[in-house]
Amino acid sequence: MVKIRLKRLGYKKNPVYRIVVLNSTTKRQAAPIQQLGFYNPKTKEMKLDKASALDWIKKGAQPTQTVQFLIDRCKEDGTLDYQKKETVKLSKKAKAKLEAEKAAETAEA
Repeated sequence: MVKIRLKRLGYKKNPVYRIVVLNSTTKRQAAPIQQLGFYNPKTKEMKLDKASALDWIKKGAQPTQTVQFLIDRCKEDGTLDYQKKETVKLSKKAKAKLEAEKAAETAEA
């Protein structure tokens, strides 16, 4: 079976991945059938040949969960459509202070 998977490159604690088409019985670092693009999870940078990836899926190649997620989030030009979350995480003290301020405002009103 042919799979579309990630091939890890980069050095320790700084991974960079290539999106490749491989036979499922070969090792991760084996020579790929075709290289479709690359993905850097730290900078959220990606370049993918989406048309070629979809063509391989039509031929019967099985993408891994991560690769399927990347293909789904990919724009037509091959870059990642990434929206950074705008939520701010507060510490327990900051949450307590915020709640105290809200309680003081409601008490004044």
